Amino acid sequence: MKTRVAVLYGGRSGEHEVSLASAESVIAAMAPARYEVTRILIGKDGRWQPRCLWPEPGANPGIDVVFPVLHGTFGEDGTVQGLLDLADLPYVGAGVLGSAAAMDKDFTKRLCRERGLPVVESIVLSSDRLDADEACRRFGFPMFVKPANLGSSVGISKPTDRDGLEAALALAARFDRKIIVERAIAGRELECSVLGNREPVVSQPCEILPSREFYDYEDKYLLGQARTLMPAPLDPVQSDRVRRLAVECFLAVECEGMARVDFLLETATGQVYISEINTIPGFTAISMYPKMWAHCGISYPELIDRLIGLALERHQARRRLRYSRE
Repeated sequence: MKTRVAVLYGGRSGEHEVSLASAESVIAAMAPARYEVTRILIGKDGRWQPRCLWPEPGANPGIDVVFPVLHGTFGEDGTVQGLLDLADLPYVGAGVLGSAAAMDKDFTKRLCRERGLPVVESIVLSSDRLDADEACRRFGFPMFVKPANLGSSVGISKPTDRDGLEAALALAARFDRKIIVERAIAGRELECSVLGNREPVVSQPCEILPSREFYDYEDKYLLGQARTLMPAPLDPVQSDRVRRLAVECFLAVECEGMARVDFLLETATGQVYISEINTIPGFTAISMYPKMWAHCGISYPELIDRLIGLALERHQARRRLRYSRE
């Protein structure tokens, strides 16, 4: 029998369009002989089309597993994952805690620091108190300003003066109530893919060569001018360190299924910093998560098979748990 997969995509997020492209790639990679796909599109207004998923155990007999291809808020942050847990449905990717913790850049940093993992120095500001003076006291220009809970570089700026900082804070505050200001790292941008549940495996790192000041939304999805080096030209010690940190970050935020971990390699010091972790990385034709696994010998269709298998494996383990004393 075919596995019945519900693909959730779109979403009420600044990354809606990226999700649409990712979902088409995922669906195209599912062998029709093995999978029966149900599309569930979530509009920018949050409406589900069709309304065919109910948060009650046993209420969704036509679905064997859900593949959320939702980037950003209301999809990658634990909200949809909670709904799927209520429905007692297997789903691809991290659970509620891992999704929420990885989505929040501040909490990712806290969990990494607790494990002794290197993260870039930063401060957290509130959208109702955008204190540019505090940022100026802590860091010199340039610096990075980011919404705490968003991806695909949406709302991120690299101000080089006070006026630019104030504009960057106002932009970030349009997307989140919590704003991250980071020391800018002059160096190289690296990425690493992680796959698995309790015993994850990790790809070889790749290097991103942006065509702009930094790897922003336009460079990722619109311009097509950024280049990648795969594998990244690192010495064996550096490569092993990046791969080890990717797994440790994955475990620190209690991620499962998949993640892409992004790094910064500082030129002046040789220090590797964890930048962020993405629990539903891009799955478009140009996205690095599937491309890194393809380089390691795992094709896109095989990657989809493995992710669905991991979702079913985790769900079976959870169903052995008891939720009452009786």
